[in-house]
Amino acid sequence: MEKYPLEELAKIKKKRYDQAVIALEKKRAELQEEEEKLKTIEKERDEVQLHKEEKLMQLRETLDEGTNTDTLTQMKNYLSVVEERLSEKESKVSAQKNQVEKKQKEVDEARELVFAREKDLEKLKEHQKTWEQEQASEQGRQDEKEQDELGAAGHTLKKIEKSRRSRRNKHN
Repeated sequence: MEKYPLEELAKIKKKRYDQAVIALEKKRAELQEEEEKLKTIEKERDEVQLHKEEKLMQLRETLDEGTNTDTLTQMKNYLSVVEERLSEKESKVSAQKNQVEKKQKEVDEARELVFAREKDLEKLKEHQKTWEQEQASEQGRQDEKEQDELGAAGHTLKKIEKSRRSRRNKHN
């Protein structure tokens, strides 16, 4: 049987599929890395939030005790610094969430590409299967035709041989 005419195309499609799978795995790893960064940044933000809450409680207790204004001013100033740090952490969390969303979109796009490449590959495999069946059928028809021709030739030879024998018998 002859070689599948689209064999080279099949190899190219398989290579593209393999590359898409590798790219998807890479994108997934990048997404996971960005998610880990987000968890770390959220943890830092939560620590600053907890620190702020502790300082607020301390300020309330100090107010209840009736401390002097200098101490209260220092505590309020420190609380503003903590709020500023918290604001910075919140903006970092927001920026990292955007990064995670971006990476998730890249993963989704890579997944779609893998799906499309796989679909192309499956279509080509189906085509190859159909082609091979057609080739086998054609080969069967060719073999049958050759057998018919051989049979007809054999029959003709037998007729010729029979007529020669009958001529010989008549002459004898």
